Amino acid sequence: MKKLCFCTTISATMKQFVLETARYLQQTEGFDITLICQDDPTFRKELPPGIHFRPVPMKRGMDLSGFAAVLAFLRIFREEGFDLVAYSTPNAACYASIAAKACGVPVRVYGQWGIRYVGLSGFPRRWMKRVEGLVCRNSTAIRPVSEGNRAFAIDEGLYPPEKAKVLGFGGTIGVDFSLYDRAQKEDWRQMIRNRFGLSPTDFVFGFCGRISADKGCHELFRAFRALLQKGERAFLLVVGPLEVKGELDPALLAWARTCPSVCMTGAVSVQEMPKYYAAMDVLVHPTYREGFGMVLQEAGALGVPAITTDIPGASEVMEDGRSTLLVPPGDWNELEHVMRALLHHPKQALRLGEQAYRRTLACYNRTEMLERQRDDFCALLREAEGKGAKK
Repeated sequence: MKKLCFCTTISATMKQFVLETARYLQQTEGFDITLICQDDPTFRKELPPGIHFRPVPMKRGMDLSGFAAVLAFLRIFREEGFDLVAYSTPNAACYASIAAKACGVPVRVYGQWGIRYVGLSGFPRRWMKRVEGLVCRNSTAIRPVSEGNRAFAIDEGLYPPEKAKVLGFGGTIGVDFSLYDRAQKEDWRQMIRNRFGLSPTDFVFGFCGRISADKGCHELFRAFRALLQKGERAFLLVVGPLEVKGELDPALLAWARTCPSVCMTGAVSVQEMPKYYAAMDVLVHPTYREGFGMVLQEAGALGVPAITTDIPGASEVMEDGRSTLLVPPGDWNELEHVMRALLHHPKQALRLGEQAYRRTLACYNRTEMLERQRDDFCALLREAEGKGAKK
């Protein structure tokens, strides 16, 4: 029985992007699966039978506690003797890749769900680029989340072309269409709109994700405020937690919190998210950096069109002018212009949404994406086994 290990920094990432893959591999191939991330008693209790959990204390960001994390990974990898270790997210990927290479794990797969130093400058950029390069060198295979991210990484000298490939149309885990049931969209739309005092005819822009600068929230709030100042009638539904770093302009954030046309919900559970997408007429996703834009796929599963930025990852999920509209990152004036265009042409928004649904169904169906991952992991294990037999 092959032994596989998956590593992320926090349990929320593991639960949202990895757990279904682990469960599918266990059920279809009988692999012995171990998950490693920060300790989370609730997550531990919810794990399916037969999937093991080994917590390792890790903090997000640059931190000296990383040395202890590497030692913990070394101890676990030596004890377990894994055939394959897969890792994603910056800190877990760094620590796990160092330990897996030191322990001679034959297959070391880096899920490159974005490149952290994009959008940084100065010392933080140089440092994070070195970390990214280290992870790539330590890995035997790299799975970038999109062709744009792969091309950028190759241009940056992070790895040679033959070391990395994109599975299918890109992305991580895809959309569960049993959860994102379009047949329930109208009921969900009415439910959420009633909750926030919105009428069926109100035009609602939406945002889903961390309320932070790198997700483009400065541009989002400025563009929406400009719309209101010009006499437009619209609403903004902001779904997600506030970034604790305090990087947003306090005055702009205070305006958003007190504006009667802005509804801020805070964090929402995965199970509830489809209902909030259903309440939106257009998703606005003006991010500065992105792996592949899971929110774009989720919105598309319910036929909700999106405005996003022309950057690797985000710009590749949908097709510009057909199933999405792209704007330059950091340009709130252009964002306002495109938002106003859809506000005044709701039929265009509906057409974009229908095409977004068709693309999501064709390209990002979770069932098909899980099968691609299974085929890939099995191929990597066979290749490693073949190399071992030749020695």
